[in-house]
Amino acid sequence: MNRTEMEMSGPGVSRHSRTGKRRRWGRLRQQWKLLGLFEIDQQHEFYSLTCMMKEGLFAAVQNTIDNPLPDELSEDDYTLEVTQIHKDFRMETYAGPVFASLRRSLGMTEKEYQQSLSSEGSYLQFISNSKSKADFFLTNDKLFFLKTQSKREARFLLSNLRIYMEHLEKYPHSLLVKFLGVHRIKIAYQRMKYFIVMQSVFYPDDRITARYDIKGCEVSRWTDPAPEGSQIIVVLKDLNFEGQFIQLDQQRPWLLHQVEIDTAFLQTLNVLDYSLLLAHQPLHQDELSQSLSFATLIMRAKKSFSFFSKRPLAGRSVNATFSPTHATSPTVPGVVAEEDSTLLFSELNTTQCHVTEMHSGNGAMGIASPEEDKIEQQSRVGTESADLQTFQAQNRRLLPNFKNPLHVIDGPEQRYFIGIIDIFTVYGFKKRLEHLWKRLRHPRQTFSTVSPPAYCYRLCQWVQDHTK
Repeated sequence: MNRTEMEMSGPGVSRHSRTGKRRRWGRLRQQWKLLGLFEIDQQHEFYSLTCMMKEGLFAAVQNTIDNPLPDELSEDDYTLEVTQIHKDFRMETYAGPVFASLRRSLGMTEKEYQQSLSSEGSYLQFISNSKSKADFFLTNDKLFFLKTQSKREARFLLSNLRIYMEHLEKYPHSLLVKFLGVHRIKIAYQRMKYFIVMQSVFYPDDRITARYDIKGCEVSRWTDPAPEGSQIIVVLKDLNFEGQFIQLDQQRPWLLHQVEIDTAFLQTLNVLDYSLLLAHQPLHQDELSQSLSFATLIMRAKKSFSFFSKRPLAGRSVNATFSPTHATSPTVPGVVAEEDSTLLFSELNTTQCHVTEMHSGNGAMGIASPEEDKIEQQSRVGTESADLQTFQAQNRRLLPNFKNPLHVIDGPEQRYFIGIIDIFTVYGFKKRLEHLWKRLRHPRQTFSTVSPPAYCYRLCQWVQDHTK
């Protein structure tokens, strides 16, 4: 062995290797330290921006409070742009009445929404291991996400807002994330920023034990878990979930069907690369015993049916009477208030009749003449066994009695938080080229950039394979 070979294999190389490993580990530790939630205090780079956001949002929501919603939304409401001038910036609000009607349908008052967005508590910055270049902020109570968007993404949402609203009217328990506002802020001598407000899928997050971002593929779908015992928030990916299952039992058919419905809708928008967010936490003992009670099923069915019995025609405002929760609801999920229990069975029958009337097309009162009644009853047998039963099953599921229950599904032992996010990537020319390149780069592996029909099918298949 010559001298050069000895030097290359000697202690110096070993020390150099150890130093390199320490540096790489040091960089990795620094990355871990950045993940998670951070309070945006006065020293934070986004402090000034978030203060302006809070001031602008307070005024925007106040405008809705001062100008009550119409009974029906008009075409002008979907294209409305309101600009409010502030001392150091201006804020533009898009389609304000439309988003206000959606918030109302979710059981939010405008005052509650305003208070959450504009409370004295600082916003929180969420830094994840996502490749997205967007900035993520949470309200101090963690109810709402604010996310910066490109102009194209904001305009895409606004251009498809009507059919998005129609989808949520038809499926009020849709897994699609609930967008609650689109805004643009212009600060002097800075570029304009578009941002959206949306409901947090992971709320309440106090006891969540794991979070996942699922796309149904393999390439780049592994994330190193957080060090054991750390408080770092890491959103894991598909490969991290392998070997696990979403245990739902009776709720499994509902979830499978709703994923199919929502992804089919996204396919009509020609989008891909959306994610199924998933988190879970163990149920408390009282939740284990009551979350699947028949009385609770009836009460929650009543609330869902009450929404649809008065649902306006597609394209009109979301009905204000539907509220998953109310101020006097029990705080323990699964419990039915005593004053409601005596009305359960009669009210369920009543609400079922309302839905039947709506589907049979007999008008607001659903009254038929004696001659028509016999024919109608015979015809109902076939139609109700298909359309109505599917309708009922898809819009009657158990909802825990706390805010933001729409993305929550209780299994026998775990509570799951599930939602579909990031629906803005259109399958255009660039994505088609990316698809061809990845086919060459990753042969015999699945990757995210595929056609919308393939993406839809693959995500549905993932849910099928990972639920019990």
